Amino acid sequence: MRFAAIMAGGQGKRLWPLSTKKRPKQFLTLHGEQTLLQETVERVTLLIPPEKTYVVVGKEHVEVVLEQLPSLPPDNIIVEPMGRGTAPCVGLAALRLSRIDPEGVMIVLPADHVVKDKDRFLKLLEKAATLAAEGTHLVTLGITPDHPATGYGYIQASTPWPKSGAVVESEVLEVERFIEKPDKETAKRFLDEGGYFWNSGMFIWRVDTILREMKVQMPSLHAGLMTIEERVGAPDYEEALARIYRQQDIISIDYGVMEKSDCVLVLPTGEIGWSDVGGWTVLNEILEIDGEGNVIQAHHIGIDTANSIILSKHADVKDRLVATLGLSDLVIVDTDDILLVMDKGRAQEVKRLIEKYTKER
Repeated sequence: MRFAAIMAGGQGKRLWPLSTKKRPKQFLTLHGEQTLLQETVERVTLLIPPEKTYVVVGKEHVEVVLEQLPSLPPDNIIVEPMGRGTAPCVGLAALRLSRIDPEGVMIVLPADHVVKDKDRFLKLLEKAATLAAEGTHLVTLGITPDHPATGYGYIQASTPWPKSGAVVESEVLEVERFIEKPDKETAKRFLDEGGYFWNSGMFIWRVDTILREMKVQMPSLHAGLMTIEERVGAPDYEEALARIYRQQDIISIDYGVMEKSDCVLVLPTGEIGWSDVGGWTVLNEILEIDGEGNVIQAHHIGIDTANSIILSKHADVKDRLVATLGLSDLVIVDTDDILLVMDKGRAQEVKRLIEKYTKER
């Protein structure tokens, strides 16, 4: 079998204050008519039907998932008692799927990404799933970089996997290493040298393969997952789940497993129009830009306003006007209770504002 496991537990802090703890970015409509979660599920529907699609989410957002995905069986919502990073999230999903088909292929996707070329994306997933079905490797998609980005992790991979031709007619590379977010000069060097890809955070593997790798690379987490599995159906299951989850380190699947494993393959994506919507400036890539270089989703009038992002939750309210004069390179976000005005070049620092806001409330 093939399954989709959609990770929908992120907080989307880099899009604050539009994205909040109560309604993170994966549940927002940023472009088009669907939320990012709805788009993610729709993208894989031709490959994996709703009955084999699972969404991992915190208990505070179960209702919004049910509301936004009416075709998803309610039992396919996997509830985390608290957020502990993507490693426990993936492990919990793998536990559920192992009861159905331990040799099934599990396609793990973040709920808050944008992919414009859906056809190419599905072909890549099909090839990745075929590779993963062999049961010997963890597979990821590597985004072909088009600029020296410092906001993404990188994957170094230049050696072709010798068996790729026998399994899929596509370029498949052996991963040499995962690299944390680099500085500008290092990112430029990566592009000049070639053989480097952005880490997409999308993974494809067999259920038993990822559980086996977790046992080797993250024995403490694996032991906790096995204890959770033993309590399934027991009266104290929820208590045991919360207790064991609370004991886990907050850690990503990238750091916990992928960076340490010696059996990782990457499929370069080429141009698929991918974005992780990882900050305000990314909206320049996915939304329409006017003649002055502005992204505007607001009831707005402006004079001498350029290269700015102006959004309002009240874009359709005619008496809620955003007016600008003589400014450039700003981010302006108007919500119900917060007005953010920020230098565009410092958009990645928005978490500092959240920390200050939280302390002073």
